[in-house]
Amino acid sequence: MAAKTEQGNKSNKRKQITGSHSKSDTSPSKKPKLLQSKSSNPANKGLNKPFKSIKQQHPVKLHSGKLETAGVNEGPKSKRERRLHAKELAEARKKKRKKHYTLEQELASLWEKMRRRNIAKEDRSKLVSEALQKMKGKIPEIAGSHVSSRVLQTCVKYCTQAERDAVFEELRPHLLTLACNTYAVHLVKKMLDNASKKHLAAFMSSLHGHVAPLLRHMVGSVVIEHAYQLGNATQKQELLMELYSTELQLFKDLALVKESRLIGLISKLGLQKGSVLRHMSSVIQPILEKGIVDHSIIHKALVEYFSIADKSSAAEVIQQLSSALLVRMIHTRDGSRVGLLCIKHGSAKERKKIIKGMKGHIDKIAHDQCGSLVLAYILSTVDDTKLLTKIIIRELQAIFKELVLDKNGRRVLLQLLHPNCSRYFSSDELVAFNLSIPSLSPKSESKVSPDSVLEAKSSEAKKSFDEEAKSDLEATTADASENASPSESHQLAEGGKKDPNVRRRELLVDSGLAENLIDACIGSAGELLRSNFGKEVMYEVAVGAAGGILRPALDEKLDALHGAIATLAAQPKSEESGEEHVLENFHSSRTIRKLVLDCPSFASSLWKIALEGKCEMWAQGHSHKVVSAFLESSNSEVCELAKGELQPLIDSGILKLPETK
Repeated sequence: MAAKTEQGNKSNKRKQITGSHSKSDTSPSKKPKLLQSKSSNPANKGLNKPFKSIKQQHPVKLHSGKLETAGVNEGPKSKRERRLHAKELAEARKKKRKKHYTLEQELASLWEKMRRRNIAKEDRSKLVSEALQKMKGKIPEIAGSHVSSRVLQTCVKYCTQAERDAVFEELRPHLLTLACNTYAVHLVKKMLDNASKKHLAAFMSSLHGHVAPLLRHMVGSVVIEHAYQLGNATQKQELLMELYSTELQLFKDLALVKESRLIGLISKLGLQKGSVLRHMSSVIQPILEKGIVDHSIIHKALVEYFSIADKSSAAEVIQQLSSALLVRMIHTRDGSRVGLLCIKHGSAKERKKIIKGMKGHIDKIAHDQCGSLVLAYILSTVDDTKLLTKIIIRELQAIFKELVLDKNGRRVLLQLLHPNCSRYFSSDELVAFNLSIPSLSPKSESKVSPDSVLEAKSSEAKKSFDEEAKSDLEATTADASENASPSESHQLAEGGKKDPNVRRRELLVDSGLAENLIDACIGSAGELLRSNFGKEVMYEVAVGAAGGILRPALDEKLDALHGAIATLAAQPKSEESGEEHVLENFHSSRTIRKLVLDCPSFASSLWKIALEGKCEMWAQGHSHKVVSAFLESSNSEVCELAKGELQPLIDSGILKLPETK
């Protein structure tokens, strides 16, 4: 007790001493007291941190190899010294945390040398071999690192086949795990790109039973898509079949059946349609919920899913895709088919969502081969012309010249000027316009139920199911379009309730699109006529579009366009100018010839402005096709206009008329 009392008195005395020193300080804050207490007791300074002396006994070895004693005050350091010191400490921590940190640093230095473009092949081969030798036995462990993964990609690209085989064999048991790693996935793709047929087949075999789970993974799905693109038809079908049915996933031998259509598989293997539908729904729904819709294998699976889906299942998928998701799908052949089906069978609200999702992407979609097909179908199907004008037409007007001269972009404009023309759309694309989902199509109500056909025991019943089911999915073969009547085909292609001519007039004339298009043609008449793709837009505009829809509203503008073309034709030949004359150029001469044959008003303008009295000069070369077109025209006035001047040239043998086929 006495000792405690004495200790308490000492502490009180210490407080009094510090307090007496701070009397001069009028501030009531405790902070100055503590500061003064520290400074007034230098002897007790070491007692405040009893473990500091212990720390000082253990020096720290930095990455540079220097020994530094922790806690020793070496005086003020410069900014550079502090930065270097922090860097060395960070290196020391990384070395302690990462097992192969030193190896990665060595590989990075080798990589900087081997990836140069100006390095000799022999030197690069030595560096690659050295790097692979350092990594031997450790490749699966370091493949997930962002540094080592890049080094391995370069090594796989430039190494010998024997070295590549060794790397593949070492990674083979770990490929599925690496396929889901953010960095290692690029190594797996590079290995597939450089794989031999044997290695590719082995990798495809290792994917058996894992296709659906990997497709649900954001990173793993990239590997499945890459393998799908590299595989042959049989390998692609094996990957797809795992998405169709549990039986096909479990029993590999069933996947060897040579049948590309899901409906045919159900018929040949005697699968239950309901079971297949449930399995595909369980695979597709999580993929759509996660938004993994960029891959062509998923697009193909969706097309097959629509061929067997019932009304509620098909409507549910269409509702899920009716958003900006669809924009990410329409860059592939099957993805564009899915887009066409969603637009055709979607409600007005769903179509509106799809079109709004395209806002800001019209330029990119229009220049894409498959995307332009979807855009053309929207313009010939959707009845809400105000929405189309606001979102699509306005963006198209800003890029007129690029579209007209582009192979794919022009088709969007040509669909409005001349709908469903076989000159501008292939037979396969025209068939795609008539795609329909059997369960949502009015025709399917009169069809025999596929389930009842599958239950039939006779082979004849199975054969009839095959034929009938295939005809249900109308757009998969060209035969379906040939069997359909023209009126029925036109109705399916249009899809909307509004009269197609009314819709076209609202989009072309009322929106101001046609007027701006004519102005663009007048301003760039020579360039468009000489262009392989622009000439077709020029022709359709100059004749007033199919059905004369631009007349009589834009007669004055069309006459001005005819005058601009005739003025170009009236220019004298000039060898000094770099450009060919429009009458002598291959593309422009044939376009002008077609205009003479199909547009009497243009023929009259061209004759009066450019050709009258000058036919002998243009009677040879490509230009003779333009001159002779006046006599080939079905319009008697055009023939009479030029007959007096052209007949003497024919009699003298200067002008030769083409032989009629």
